[in-house]
Amino acid sequence: MLGHHYTRTFLETAVASMNAGCNLELSYGMRNNVFMHIPKALDMGNITLQMLRDRVRPLFYTRMRLGEFDPPAMNPYSALDLSVVQSPEHRNLSLEAAVKSFVLLKNVRGTLPLRAQDLPGKRLAVVGPFADNPRVLFGDYAPVPEPRYIYTPRRGLETLLANVSFAAGCQEPRCQQYSRAEVVGAAGAADVVVVCLGTGTDLETEAKDRRDLSLPGHQLELLQDAVQ
Repeated sequence: MLGHHYTRTFLETAVASMNAGCNLELSYGMRNNVFMHIPKALDMGNITLQMLRDRVRPLFYTRMRLGEFDPPAMNPYSALDLSVVQSPEHRNLSLEAAVKSFVLLKNVRGTLPLRAQDLPGKRLAVVGPFADNPRVLFGDYAPVPEPRYIYTPRRGLETLLANVSFAAGCQEPRCQQYSRAEVVGAAGAADVVVVCLGTGTDLETEAKDRRDLSLPGHQLELLQDAVQ
């Protein structure tokens, strides 16, 4: 109603939302919330009591399973601390999920995977604004773990038996200030170059979209300098 003008009134919005299957409103603390008009929609016959029950049931079933209506002492989730969240089992599951989500567009001459047993004595260069900046690695609405649990590409590759060099080229995703010599120096002396580019929440989040998919600032130039 307010942003896209799909509806004209709170009452109309409540009815449209209920009919679409919505059962939870993110109301931003507004005093006049959409859900407050559900009783009027029910009285007017725009929605049925059965529909209301169907929407409420899964919502409150989930809340009950989360223990929101129990005393904290009875809620097992209240006892979860960082040792549980960052347990080896959870970290291994996160690693598995990450590996299975990667998309490989090309693998010229079987460059990947890089096998640890082939790396001793090899020179790896990790370059780009995303190579060693923990702050920019997380997307919109993503929980950010404690720094000691964050493995940047540089930190991860340095766990291997390889000679790893690093050059950011630019310190942040906008990449307005670019040091070409830094990147060329690191990449030119390496057997393998890992280029880490992107956008991050500095450039795009909810309600902050970009007009195109081009790499920002000097990032394309950085990529070209790294692989030439």
